[in-house]
Amino acid sequence: MALNPAGLLDEFYISFWIPAAVLTSALVIKLPTIVRLWKDPLLRAVGGLLLLACSVFVFAAPATIAWTNRVTGVPNIAAPLVYSLLTAFCGSCLLLIIAWRNGLSDRTAATRRAMSWVITLYSGVIVALWVLFVLADAPVERRQDLDTYYASTPFMREEILLYLLAHTVAVLITSRLIWNWVRTDGLDAWLRWGLKSLGVGYAMNLIFDGAKLTAVVARWTGHDLDWLSTSLAPPVAALSAILIAVGFILPHAGQYLHERWRVRLAHKELRPLYVLMRTVNGSGVPFVLRATWELRLIRRETFIRDVLLPLARHIDEEQRQRSYDAALALGFEPGRAKALAAAVSVQDAVDAKRSSPDGDGSGDPDTTDLLQEIAAVSRALRHPEEISAVRARAAAPADSVPDMSDRSRERARP
Repeated sequence: MALNPAGLLDEFYISFWIPAAVLTSALVIKLPTIVRLWKDPLLRAVGGLLLLACSVFVFAAPATIAWTNRVTGVPNIAAPLVYSLLTAFCGSCLLLIIAWRNGLSDRTAATRRAMSWVITLYSGVIVALWVLFVLADAPVERRQDLDTYYASTPFMREEILLYLLAHTVAVLITSRLIWNWVRTDGLDAWLRWGLKSLGVGYAMNLIFDGAKLTAVVARWTGHDLDWLSTSLAPPVAALSAILIAVGFILPHAGQYLHERWRVRLAHKELRPLYVLMRTVNGSGVPFVLRATWELRLIRRETFIRDVLLPLARHIDEEQRQRSYDAALALGFEPGRAKALAAAVSVQDAVDAKRSSPDGDGSGDPDTTDLLQEIAAVSRALRHPEEISAVRARAAAPADSVPDMSDRSRERARP
């Protein structure tokens, strides 16, 4: 039995509406930032590029092609429309990468000249595509195989070749710029992964161009490799668009999720100290169902500091210093030792406040470090066995408690 590549590839068919939906999702995710920072030309460029990419797949869908041809009454007029949108998308990619890579502050003559060349060249290609279509004779509507069906037709042949060459050049340049950028140092991790997704997506477009060009050239030489154009190129283009959309989404979504995780983690880390402060205050932060995590974190931090400030009068500074020395002796590094000593002192202050609720305390300590390091103190409170060890060492005579063994130190460290 003869192998049928087209039949095999048909099993992996990806509807053009899928990449269109993914690209639309990317645009929707970016839209609030674009609207909020409308004066940022890079964000506007990203929005325009995603809109163009989405338009390519919407108007390249067979159902939309049939609708466009029917509404205009011109057979195959959807072809120069899709080619023009694809060419505009290619030019926008080049402009965006040039501006994004060099930065808006880098307005050198070379950068301006490169952007001017891109605008002029790809605008000229779009005009040429429409002129060639007007000159061509393409009366038979072709929704999926126009490139190969009219591969040898005068003017349509040149139009097909022109858009493929313009697309190939843009993809090659854009891919090279992106991968050069990926290899630079100092990139944010989310940006690096987004660029890698963009790089793979644009590189896959070379497979699309290679398949299309091979099928067209085969027609010129009397061979039939139409399956490359009709069965291989479309799913490759769809996968490429999805990767490109992910590339634009990932830096924004990744940073957003990372920030949300950081805020929630900070809120959770403050819980031990927050619970301890509630035993002093008698109440806590009122729960608000719709409050953002940022607001919840701010309220928890404010509550803890508001309770710590008067409580600090009950802190014994000599006891805190002894606890710090004890923690160092037990093998804790200075930052951890400082947090453990503060945790011991705060617990003792709470006990002192409970035993003498009407007393104002006798100390007047410097609370700057304590109020700034509430997260470290709260983390220390999660390890009562370490606090107990520090308390015991600080209360014991200097030589009565041996140092922890190396194994015990490792177990005690966070």
